[in-house]
Amino acid sequence: MPVSENVQRVRQLHEYIDRMPSLSTTVTKVLEICDRSTTSPNDLNRVISLDPVLTGQVLKLINSAYYSLPNQITTLTRAIIMLGLNTVKNLALSTAVLGSLKTRATGQTLPMDAFWTHTICAGVTAKAMAARKGVPANLLEEYFVAGLLHDLGKIPLCARFPVEYGQALELARLEQGALERAEVLVFGIDHGEVGRLIAEKWKLSSTLVQTLAHHHEPEQADDTHRELVAIVALANLYANVYEFGSAGDRYVSDHALGYLLKTVGLTWQELVDMGGTIEAEIDKAQVFLQVSRGGA
Repeated sequence: MPVSENVQRVRQLHEYIDRMPSLSTTVTKVLEICDRSTTSPNDLNRVISLDPVLTGQVLKLINSAYYSLPNQITTLTRAIIMLGLNTVKNLALSTAVLGSLKTRATGQTLPMDAFWTHTICAGVTAKAMAARKGVPANLLEEYFVAGLLHDLGKIPLCARFPVEYGQALELARLEQGALERAEVLVFGIDHGEVGRLIAEKWKLSSTLVQTLAHHHEPEQADDTHRELVAIVALANLYANVYEFGSAGDRYVSDHALGYLLKTVGLTWQELVDMGGTIEAEIDKAQVFLQVSRGGA
């Protein structure tokens, strides 16, 4: 691919991302106040309650099979107290992002139903691995959201350049190699870098910036986030191996698998043994898509 064409496409991608709508003021405020150590449930309630749509989404999610709570939760304050600030923050973020992106990649180049099935599997698997490793319950949702959103960078590539993205997919298939390498050859940029641009535009957490940018190369993540990014990378690989949906990646490197298992501290057999739990959780987690589309 001529260098000049790649330079032009990268510029067009930057322009496309610049024109993408920002996250709502409410969600931005939720992320901001949840980063404060002094934030209380009442602080979060005051912000979310000003947005009836977001309030409804959070209550639908909390009362869904995904959380399997014993009693119906009818007030936002109660939901925040029961689930905790971090979980509610991630609920608000994930539904807002899915809602913002649900119509931005159409056509058959990268079918969206298969794409989101893949990312849901990655989120559920990352959360299951984190739980197996003893991550505190109030932090598990962070792993789910990181897995759910890890491939966001593919959406602008596919939406802005559907024909060329099809060429990248075909190149990866013919070479039986990494999709991100094919993306660089076709566009001069890969979906990890595009994901980083989206995360920075939306002022997402450093955890999500690192995950979107480095989920194919967790060794390049900073020390603070490397294990979480490696867990998401391994969850992504699991989803590809067992073909839960598809985000275009089909070929697994034995070297990558060995590195990820060592970094995460799990064996492949341990991951396989979680398969039944993961499949059940995938079905429950589909509610994230239903809520973002106005259903559920």
